[in-house]
Amino acid sequence: MKAIGVIPARYGSKRFPGKPLADISGKPMIQHVWEKASQAKTLEKVIIATDDERILKKAREFGAEAVLTSPSLSSGTERVAEAAKDLDVDIVANIQGDEPLIEPQAIDEAIKSLVDNPKIPMATLAYKIAKKEEIEDPNVVKVVFDKDNFALYFSRSLIPYSKLQDPRSRITAYKHLGLYSYRKNFLLEFAQMKPTPLEKIEGLEQLRVLENGYRIKVVETECDSIGVDTPEDLEKVKAMIKRERK
Repeated sequence: MKAIGVIPARYGSKRFPGKPLADISGKPMIQHVWEKASQAKTLEKVIIATDDERILKKAREFGAEAVLTSPSLSSGTERVAEAAKDLDVDIVANIQGDEPLIEPQAIDEAIKSLVDNPKIPMATLAYKIAKKEEIEDPNVVKVVFDKDNFALYFSRSLIPYSKLQDPRSRITAYKHLGLYSYRKNFLLEFAQMKPTPLEKIEGLEQLRVLENGYRIKVVETECDSIGVDTPEDLEKVKAMIKRERK
């Protein structure tokens, strides 16, 4: 099966305009993501899909294949679908452009899940939460899944809830990592689906899949990652990269 990775990169983030071009150790953040993704063994190539000429120019300067997508698209998924629609591929990975610490192994795990399970339309990743602050942080999305590792629900709230006296003391909570692998045909179908009620309430696009009756395979990974949503997040990532290099 042919698999590619697509990194959607939008310039006009409300909380952090120009985020893909934010500098981390002398490189724009989008370059860190692209370099990590390019190390994944399962991907034939990695494409940056952007709505902005500045990101397109910078991506091509550091050697990435990049395409300009319509500025009218409302989500990263739509951007990934537009970039992949005319390509001869079987599986497409949606790699978040704001996760410069993403591990190539994590991408391979998401791709392999579809390769090993031909009937599954889509897969994603989950990481066991170890930090209390992440359990309480609504920006850290949680996921619960069934005995066969299919997603039951995603939420910004703590799930599952415990009836014990200290509801956070004995549960195992999983952080959802926003990396997805899709069969190409399903990706194109998903991009055409209308937003759904739970998706609007939680602000989580993946709930659209569940609300339309499709299943999402959840792969438990040991590879954690951090999304950069704000300038404060960027400083945390810079500090982590510095520690890794030392």
